[in-house]
Amino acid sequence: MNLDRRYLVWSLCYAVAGMTLGIFMAASQNHSELVTHAHVLLIGFVVSFIYGLIHKLWLHQPLRGLANFQFVLHQAAALTVSVGLFLMYGNYVASASADPVLAAGSIGVLVGMLLMLYMVIRSRAADGGG
Repeated sequence: MNLDRRYLVWSLCYAVAGMTLGIFMAASQNHSELVTHAHVLLIGFVVSFIYGLIHKLWLHQPLRGLANFQFVLHQAAALTVSVGLFLMYGNYVASASADPVLAAGSIGVLVGMLLMLYMVIRSRAADGGG
């Protein structure tokens, strides 16, 4: 499966998870997971979807190893942040325990974004766009 399609499938899975959490919060009238809901949809669904579009429209021949690493890093980091927030805001783990995990996940998301930026710049330069 191409990276653009893998990103699309993962983004839609995050959309289902985020929407399910939103419906659960509405039905229970307990909105304590609002931060989790927002992060699942933004980092998981939206960012993964945008990465899929970038691969489809702009990255025609990315460095395969780097592109695969960036994909795995983003998905692992997005899952780490999503699960960490769910556990913290659901009061399953203390904030002091969740914070280092959330920090690592957040840094992973940032590094994934920096790698995508690098691949886009490198692709543009390789296309002769400067």
